[in-house]
Amino acid sequence: MKKLFIPLVLFLILLLSACGSKANNTNTEASKPSSESDTFTYQSENGPVEVPSKPKRVVVLTRFLTGNVMALGVPVVGVDEMSKTNPRFEEKLKDIEAVSDESLEKIIELEPDLIIGLSGIKNIDKFKQIAPTVTYTYGKVDYLTQQLEIGKLLNKEKEAQTWVNDFKARATKAGEEIKEKIGEDATVSVIETFNKQLYVYGYNYGRGTEILYNEFKLGMPQKVKESTEQDGYFALSTEVLTDYLGDYVIFSKNSDEDNSFQYTEMYKNIPAVKNNHVFEADAKAFYFNDPLSQEYQLEFFIKNFLGK
Repeated sequence: MKKLFIPLVLFLILLLSACGSKANNTNTEASKPSSESDTFTYQSENGPVEVPSKPKRVVVLTRFLTGNVMALGVPVVGVDEMSKTNPRFEEKLKDIEAVSDESLEKIIELEPDLIIGLSGIKNIDKFKQIAPTVTYTYGKVDYLTQQLEIGKLLNKEKEAQTWVNDFKARATKAGEEIKEKIGEDATVSVIETFNKQLYVYGYNYGRGTEILYNEFKLGMPQKVKESTEQDGYFALSTEVLTDYLGDYVIFSKNSDEDNSFQYTEMYKNIPAVKNNHVFEADAKAFYFNDPLSQEYQLEFFIKNFLGK
């Protein structure tokens, strides 16, 4: 018994000594400048989250924020399937894993140091056990503020602010030139066929609406304004198209959908169609309002409205 007791006492002494030494170093560690820390506290919608200062393996579980992260040059190791099929993203994401909020095992294997998703995703508690997890409510803030928030999360707020300032300046200038060319009172509609149904879109619903109506300050047909006020979009039938299509039309076109309405006599006789004022864009590249998509949309509008 004594033989067992002596080694046990020695072990306890050594343990206490080590703890004391660690305690003496606590103040030194705590006094390190925050800029040298590996993590910092991000104030998310759901409270503070300890996140990496320089994330290197980010999983983005929502197509609405993939471009926001990519625009800041932060490495992603997992994204949703729709992001991978975006023509603007597919080359950069060709070797990136496709994941969803049900891909727990796959995400564990990716060893992320940060997970980003939308509020209401499945398995949120399990994701928090894998890596720091931050969620956002879609549409809670405008697209520019959203990028600033992602900038804060990724510790790249300065870079995000620089893009916001530059983009607003370029968009404002383009808007002034466009209004001068097409007229102050000209109206623009944005339409898209989705799941065999034709829709028209209002303010802040992707598909270039943020630029057209917020930055360019172009007019929206009154019928569109009234019908999209609550949900941001409105389902159309071909019989009422004339009432909802403005002097110019942006058609976010998905070639996989039924676009046969374009061949009807009613559509062909709409003034915007007859005047060649319908500009068709690839819907898969036009859906979203992240910085990369916004850059593409701005280029598209400058080219089609101004011929540049």
